[in-house]
Amino acid sequence: MSDNLAPLFSGLRTLRQPQVLGLSGPDAFAFAQAQFANDVASLADGHWQWNAWLTAKGRVLAVFQLLRMDPEHLLLICHDGGAEAMAEQLRRFVFRRKLNLAPAGTLAVEAAFDTPALARGAALARLEDGAIELDVGSAARPRTLRLAEAGNAPYEEMAELAWRQSDLRFGLPRLDDSQREQWTAQQLGLDRLSAYSVKKGCYPGQEIVARTHFLGKAKRSLVLLHTAIASTAGDAVTQAGTSVGTVASSAGRLALAVLPLELADGVLEIGSGEAQRLDLLDGLAR
Repeated sequence: MSDNLAPLFSGLRTLRQPQVLGLSGPDAFAFAQAQFANDVASLADGHWQWNAWLTAKGRVLAVFQLLRMDPEHLLLICHDGGAEAMAEQLRRFVFRRKLNLAPAGTLAVEAAFDTPALARGAALARLEDGAIELDVGSAARPRTLRLAEAGNAPYEEMAELAWRQSDLRFGLPRLDDSQREQWTAQQLGLDRLSAYSVKKGCYPGQEIVARTHFLGKAKRSLVLLHTAIASTAGDAVTQAGTSVGTVASSAGRLALAVLPLELADGVLEIGSGEAQRLDLLDGLAR
């Protein structure tokens, strides 16, 4: 099976799908700590983490990067868009807290398959031109994100596909609307990203996450597949004519599927085409 993957691009390209959501105010961190799955309180100024927002039943609503800019200012990079819808949902839980939730619509998200100039690991960098730089790759496969007020990097549809495919190779689920509230944090392999905590206080879905973690009851997890034909989120993965799992995220000929941990060897198919298992890349956890 030929790979048929989008070629990696050189230099910066604008990504249109990601959107940025800002949380600001004296209660921004307390609010984020109470709502999101990772330990926001442990994050230092000028650092970022992978994080997730879950339903009370432990199903994933969104996976995002959470940046701590200063003691009263957080930024969320929502890679699958929907920043305004997420803000609207979160506002229902603000009550009397002093914070503002609003999309940062002036920030462009730019990407490059290059080593960051200054950012390293979870430490972000503020560049001379005012852009915020993030290290979202590994030593073996460097990747850079930039948040720029006056973004002028060109947009190419093929470049956006290449970036999305790279995300899937690292095990970062890219969730379409149809896949929100479908999967638990463990089923989406968010432990590989260190995107949730089992030690912090309560948050929506915490009981389900902790129970699955400590009792070892996860029966399904994320598998990277290279497909003979392009797949769509929600497609069934079959083996010997029987459905064994579901595509949670796709990008051209790559897919992240939720499959049983105990699955017999044998050919996997999506639609009428074969799907080959690939190893997920390490190095994206922060």
